[in-house]
Amino acid sequence: MKIDRLLSIITILLQRNKVTAPELARRLEVSRRTILRDIDDICRAGIPIITYQGGDGGISIAEGFKLDKSVLSVEELQSIIAGLKSLGSVSDTARIEGLISKLSPNNEAVVSIKDSVLIDLSSHYKSSLSEKISLLKAAISENKLVSFEYYSEKGVSTRTIEPYYITFKWTAWYVFGFCKDKNSFRLFKLNRLWRQKMMDETFLPREIPAERQDLDEYFSDENKIVVLFDKSAEYRLVEEYGPGCYTVMEDGRLKFSIGYTNKEYMISWLLGFGDKARVVEPMELANEMKEKAKKIIFNYEHDI
Repeated sequence: MKIDRLLSIITILLQRNKVTAPELARRLEVSRRTILRDIDDICRAGIPIITYQGGDGGISIAEGFKLDKSVLSVEELQSIIAGLKSLGSVSDTARIEGLISKLSPNNEAVVSIKDSVLIDLSSHYKSSLSEKISLLKAAISENKLVSFEYYSEKGVSTRTIEPYYITFKWTAWYVFGFCKDKNSFRLFKLNRLWRQKMMDETFLPREIPAERQDLDEYFSDENKIVVLFDKSAEYRLVEEYGPGCYTVMEDGRLKFSIGYTNKEYMISWLLGFGDKARVVEPMELANEMKEKAKKIIFNYEHDI
């Protein structure tokens, strides 16, 4: 938006004594002519801009003119900028950088953020994830339906939803919306969502019931499991669930108890430990693990 660009130009000029039109054009991803028109608009708004010709030329704000750039402390700004940079890993980088420029009281603040806090909210599918988030944000702002193919343990299905918001939770990105196919509010994991398309059809936003707004309810932990792990698997348990997730048995093994939602995911997670994990409860799940192990052995004992 033009107002965002004008504010970015003013902030950059306040931070630096002089900057060239080509540099502003490059940073804001517009033409040099657009920058010159923006400078004229800033002058008409009452901020005195001076242009210098020649090899050492450029654009600057008249000496003596001051604007209060910030009512926040550097520490507060650093926290905000850290959050903005994390969003920049899955969003429009140019826009994020422009917003950071508006907020930064000086260049040193930005440098310190780079040195101390780095948050990457993307995944192996960074480019496609950014595209999905951009499309969903546009659909949410315009109240437009979105269709996509969704991969789950039941196979691939085509869904159409009314998107309401995007959330990063449980180490992954999700879109929350009303599924037209299932006639209910659902969460969809973006890495399982492909060939998405924003439709021309619009929708009238529904009122979301309070009980449906608690996202944790979509992943209830009613199924309980008890597993004995070899001591060598301790670092993985700590990495995923923390040091208080198990008790140490007399023989040195680790007793791990937890609730789970998706049985297939839990089985595949446990199989990843090989012979370092043994399911104790429930016996039904232990038996399923045995059957899975038998099938794995069968696959390796027979020629492809």
